[in-house]
Amino acid sequence: MTHKRIMLLTTSRSYRNTAFMQAAQRLGIEVLQVVNMQTELADYWNHPLGVNFGAPDEAAQEIAVFARKNPVLAIRAVDDSGTLVAAKASALLGLPQNDPVAAEAARNKLQMRTLFTQAGVRCPWFKLFSTKESPKQVAEQVTFPCVVKPLNLSGSRGVIRANDSFEFTQAISRLVQILAQDEPNQLYYSYLVESYIDGGEVALEGMLDGGNLTVLALFDKPDPLIGPFFEETIYVTPSRLSKETQDAIAECAAQSAAALGLREGPVHAEFRINEQGPWILEIAGRSIGGLCSQTLRFGQDLSLEELILRQACGLPFVEVTDVNVTDENLVEPGQDNDSKEASGVMMIPIPQAGILKQIDGVEEARGVSGIDDIQMTAKLNYSLIPLPEGDSYLGFIFASGQTPDEVEEALRCAHEKLRFEILPELALELRM
Repeated sequence: MTHKRIMLLTTSRSYRNTAFMQAAQRLGIEVLQVVNMQTELADYWNHPLGVNFGAPDEAAQEIAVFARKNPVLAIRAVDDSGTLVAAKASALLGLPQNDPVAAEAARNKLQMRTLFTQAGVRCPWFKLFSTKESPKQVAEQVTFPCVVKPLNLSGSRGVIRANDSFEFTQAISRLVQILAQDEPNQLYYSYLVESYIDGGEVALEGMLDGGNLTVLALFDKPDPLIGPFFEETIYVTPSRLSKETQDAIAECAAQSAAALGLREGPVHAEFRINEQGPWILEIAGRSIGGLCSQTLRFGQDLSLEELILRQACGLPFVEVTDVNVTDENLVEPGQDNDSKEASGVMMIPIPQAGILKQIDGVEEARGVSGIDDIQMTAKLNYSLIPLPEGDSYLGFIFASGQTPDEVEEALRCAHEKLRFEILPELALELRM
């Protein structure tokens, strides 16, 4: 193979596809997009290959056959849905990637927390239960407040806080309905109950190279995530936490990745911070979701996607001869980031279920000082489903400024100027 080519596992609706293709074009890397869809549909949409991510062994075999005819340097997944397939296909081809066992653990909350506990990494108390057990009997075995979690769903979908036995019973009933949407033929479902950890929350974006972690960014989440649902809204970087706390978070992230066996590629981790220090909630073997990566720039205006593709091709994160920057531009764990401009994003939450009929105030919000862009991703006349059942947002607001406080203020001010007309679906039927 005389040129750089990688394989990217993605979905047709992923927000990240455009960013990755732009990054590849800038770096002169060929990307073969493998999409989670039937082969016939992939052919129709001119994708090189379509496989079923839900059948990882079969999908990996198909990818391996294709890659032997079309050699690639690496296989990477855009989001959680493709990480296990990427790991299994890479193992078949002898390509550098996370071990499939580690990739699976990063997608399964039970395996993840079990490995955290075995490695001595600070994480919430947890216990596995099944819906075949009476919720009232289960409630007698837990301490309140607690958090109910599905094993595999992502994006806080199905995650519910319960403060007492009554709320716990309601949470289980709601979780069953959510799980039945994805697996309607199941008689019973397994789920986790965790202790609720008080404190603020942060997100870490990093890159693993042979097991060594480089912290690329640490995001503060200034909105209180206290439940009953845990919808993320504002991310701001650099973090306003002390250097000592940031170093502790970086160390906890490295320990968490090692506990699962993650060694290669991007990682995204979530932590709670209180007087005891950082508590790992989750770590995923992929980069930040949605359009949030647009808040990050490295070196001479390199995107997160460019860093991921460079590493996948065996290149340094930043190569002086390619982009004319020095090691001073790299972000290292615990590095003083005060000289860098602050940036942030608001994932615009869905306020209620219904049909999105109109969006007003976008141009007014764009005029707020510090706002860089507003991208509405929800489509008019389509159904909106908020958490805990849903897994999407109305759109994204991007801001930058000299300080994190300025960025946060700009995001909140812009959001206040947006107005959404959402018509309940029953009301829409009556109107028609």
